Amino acid sequence: MPQLNQIIALVNGAKGRAESDLTAVYHKLQADKLLVGLTRTYQPRDEENGEPLPPESQRVQLKVKDALTRVAAIQTRLFDLVATQDYSNTDASASVVVDGKVILADVPVTHLLFLEKQLADLQTVVSKVPTLDPAYDWSYSEEADCMVTPPKETIKNKKVFRNHVQAEATKEHPAQVQTYTEDVPVGTWTQILHSGAIPESERNAIRDRVRALRDAVVSAREQANTMEVTDTHVGEAIFGYVLNTGAQA
Repeated sequence: MPQLNQIIALVNGAKGRAESDLTAVYHKLQADKLLVGLTRTYQPRDEENGEPLPPESQRVQLKVKDALTRVAAIQTRLFDLVATQDYSNTDASASVVVDGKVILADVPVTHLLFLEKQLADLQTVVSKVPTLDPAYDWSYSEEADCMVTPPKETIKNKKVFRNHVQAEATKEHPAQVQTYTEDVPVGTWTQILHSGAIPESERNAIRDRVRALRDAVVSAREQANTMEVTDTHVGEAIFGYVLNTGAQA
């Protein structure tokens, strides 16, 4: 088994890495362009003479669920290390209970303080999680491995020059012809939007669970702090030495 001083050394490094990684994930989730993708294919109406256009695609570079999974992995390691340290270093403890269910039993007060801050940070991240645009119908696509919209077709037009005879030709005057353009359908674009975001209802459910857990941690901390303690006197010994009065612990 590791010694407490070894755990403390690991915690110091883990806290810095966890904070840095959590901040990086937070900023990535604010970059909407990372979560957006699409595929577009074009089919000319005239198979033989129509102008072929290459398909267009943009991959989703970040998915909310993957980002939250990474946050969970980062924080789990840190929570475990700090829990190992705190459980070895205090007697004041209380259980974290949500809706009558014990989530964590007999948690030391120092670890409850740690959890309170971490859950506040997690609540901030979750509150900013991008959600799917409600203007579209979304469904999960195994092929794209993200949420997609139903295909939407739009017509591609091509401007064609036409001549309109305003006056027929006579022996004295040539015909009066006006040239104009007309939009003629030549093909169809089929577009599917891609997204790595999650439904707003799912984001809200996660946020509510984090809030409920943090409230339970606060209640547990307050309960743990009501524990009776034995007064410990160290002042006389310290100042007896500093002032050379001969007081002993």
